[in-house]
Amino acid sequence: MLPSFPDLGGKLPMRRREFIALIGSAAASPVAGAQESRLPVIGFLSASPLDSYRTHVDYFHRGLSEAGYIEGRNVVVEYRVAEDHNDRLPALAADLVERKVAVIATFSNFAAARAAKGATGTIPIVFVTGADPLRSRLVTNLARPAGNMTGVTTLSAELVAKNLSLLREVVPAATRIGFIANYSNPGTKDFVENLVIQVRVLGVELLPANIGDQSEIDERFEGLIRQQAGAILVGPDSFMLAQRDRLVALAARYSIPALYFARDFVEVGGLISYSTDYNVMFRHAGVYVGRILKGDKPADLPVLQPIKFELLINLKTAKALGLTIPATLLNRADEIIE
Repeated sequence: MLPSFPDLGGKLPMRRREFIALIGSAAASPVAGAQESRLPVIGFLSASPLDSYRTHVDYFHRGLSEAGYIEGRNVVVEYRVAEDHNDRLPALAADLVERKVAVIATFSNFAAARAAKGATGTIPIVFVTGADPLRSRLVTNLARPAGNMTGVTTLSAELVAKNLSLLREVVPAATRIGFIANYSNPGTKDFVENLVIQVRVLGVELLPANIGDQSEIDERFEGLIRQQAGAILVGPDSFMLAQRDRLVALAARYSIPALYFARDFVEVGGLISYSTDYNVMFRHAGVYVGRILKGDKPADLPVLQPIKFELLINLKTAKALGLTIPATLLNRADEIIE
């Protein structure tokens, strides 16, 4: 049996300090700079702005503190953010390597993990990704990953097909399903391959909409409406998470049911989501980074995968859409928002 991580629970402590946005911003004085220069440095590589998933990153720091490391006290974190431009990630990863960080943590999408892998074969890397780590060749073995990489997977590629089935339970009459995805994220390939199989099983037509920039959101969404999509599935991606308020608002404007890959969407008015607990994943990634700083090797730390998933349903949104959620689905829900 492959290793997996438990639901640890617990309350999130208060944020210790604001995120470092610029190189060197942590050094308030030459003395402080000299002190911090002797501390181990974590390179934090993200495709999307940290504000778009700040709670998850807070949980990363919680895991890091459980391993004995607190930013600004006994470890320095260098943040590199691509601002939703995946093509910037390789240069940002190379910058962290040149900085000679002790470990690189990559978050928000597979593109960040791939950029880090391409930048170094020696500096340890801890990833959080929705892509299959084996199929995407991040590692060669989940139980004992070879090389300098390990981390946690959300199994998002596998969940996409499940999410499509759930969406059909909610809207059984929908035969044309819009699929919003960011195709500039190489991990999207895994999602699409799994979807194609499920589309054939369910006998529906998939209407793909590639969105990788804010300027494309309204036009692509409206395009799905013009194509008479009966429901919409939002593919896993950090950019989509960053744009959750806008996507949920568009679904409400056009009165179209949509299923999302994270509870964050349902909490701001989205209809339904099915996913793992991202906070738990980020917490474990922080623990792994701490263990590596203490001397553990990535090759000895198994890639973790979830054992628990959560189904959230927003009944207020369902009522606004004129939908009746099947009792069988309501009974399976982990949380219902009324």
